[in-house]
Amino acid sequence: MDEEVAKLLNAAIAVHASDIYLLPKKAEYQIAFYLEGRFQIQQELSLVQAQRLINFLKFKADMNLSERRRPQLGAWTYQDLQQQVFCRLSSVGAFLGAESLVIRLIYPSLTATGYFFPEQFEQIKAACKQRGMVLFAGPMGSGKTTAMYSFAQSFKEQLIMTIEDPVEIYEPNFLQLQVNDKADMSYESLLNAALRLHPDIFIIGEIRNERTAALAVRAALSGHLVLSTVHAKNVYGVYARLVNLGISKFDLEQTVQLVSYQRLIETTGPMPKVLFDLLTLQDVSWQQIEAKKKGGMTDEWKNRLISCKDSGEITPAILEKYLQG
Repeated sequence: MDEEVAKLLNAAIAVHASDIYLLPKKAEYQIAFYLEGRFQIQQELSLVQAQRLINFLKFKADMNLSERRRPQLGAWTYQDLQQQVFCRLSSVGAFLGAESLVIRLIYPSLTATGYFFPEQFEQIKAACKQRGMVLFAGPMGSGKTTAMYSFAQSFKEQLIMTIEDPVEIYEPNFLQLQVNDKADMSYESLLNAALRLHPDIFIIGEIRNERTAALAVRAALSGHLVLSTVHAKNVYGVYARLVNLGISKFDLEQTVQLVSYQRLIETTGPMPKVLFDLLTLQDVSWQQIEAKKKGGMTDEWKNRLISCKDSGEITPAILEKYLQG
């Protein structure tokens, strides 16, 4: 079974898939990768083969093997010949009792060579040297968490605390806290406890509601650097989303250093690279934000994509695919 799991994970890592799905069908299971924004079926397994594979993966991730109905989360670090990949597992029983499993693959932190334009990497890094918030957006599998950790890891000899639900990347040099509402470990209670430790940098896994947004702003206003992710269609939408979550425009102007939207884009080379769309409130008016929050990228995004096509790093088809984000 070790060899079967290694073969599956190595195949997913080779194409830089963001997720592996084991999904029950009528008389078999499908294995699929989430890759380049698409769900791609790889192979089919018998029910017996799939259950053996699921049980092995759940064992590795310290999950309850006998529980096949209720949702479970687990984590496991997979080591191949070249790198460690953090695997976050999620299982749940489907309608007819068969169990499904999804493996989120979190890749090692990238250096500036993992991005099309190193100066964008340096711009985000410079923003992270200021007090306030640096926010990351992008669709599932675009590498937001990896990027956020990459920038935090570049700061040596500082106390970095994370508050996540769940923890996605194990980083032994960070103090990582995981939300557990059943144990009265909410975002709010963990942040209150964390503030007493006076960390230099906070990572808040995701700003997903009014409470989390208010806590992130509170931490930023108290003099900390806060890194977090926000779900939005573009950089303009991040600012609009925070206003909708009850954050005043004044507080956003006081706290947000930079918003980054990113996509992991296929290249003509062996590996994809990240392209950022960056925006500060010095670059745009609130009227522009309101007008473009539902769609549309900055002119800089389009110009950089064209530059990538002209230099041969991406194809014309890829340019068209990502022109609108």
